[in-house]
Amino acid sequence: MKNETMSLNEKLAIIQTEFKAKKSRFNSFGKYNFRSAEDILEATKPFLQRLNVSVVVTEELIQSNFLEFPMLKSTATISDNLTSIEATAIVGVDLDQKGMQMPQKFGSASSYGKKYALGNLFLIDDTQDPDHGKADPKPKVKIEVGTETFDKAKAYVKDQTTLDTILNKYDVDPKAIEELKKLI
Repeated sequence: MKNETMSLNEKLAIIQTEFKAKKSRFNSFGKYNFRSAEDILEATKPFLQRLNVSVVVTEELIQSNFLEFPMLKSTATISDNLTSIEATAIVGVDLDQKGMQMPQKFGSASSYGKKYALGNLFLIDDTQDPDHGKADPKPKVKIEVGTETFDKAKAYVKDQTTLDTILNKYDVDPKAIEELKKLI
């Protein structure tokens, strides 16, 4: 199918399925690799001319008397000559972040928002990456019936009506799983 006859949805689907962005940054505190908004934008460049699309990221400052801190709304938009598709991410600006000047606080939130808006648009899921599991060297917390962690898990399941998150994140005793399933 020629690019001129493809819909924007079809072009976006190609990017979403073929997209590869290296994790070129390293977090020395958490000891894991990650990709930045710049890495994502760089990885989209080969698709732009090939599919005749453009990608733009815009930001909007959200302030309100009801918010404790300013928020940034980042919007990633892919468009062709006929239509556009967008995805957003909203992040807070931590004004109390120690060791940063005000421009750095906003810049950090901006980078984070752009990264997640682009991730939402291109369906980038860091939890699926092979090195994601290596970031957390700590063993999983064990959940057993009669423990405080079991009580917290019960409250979560009652509220969320799912066990998936708990089973993926914790080491759950089979007896505890049976008890938690009764709550769903």
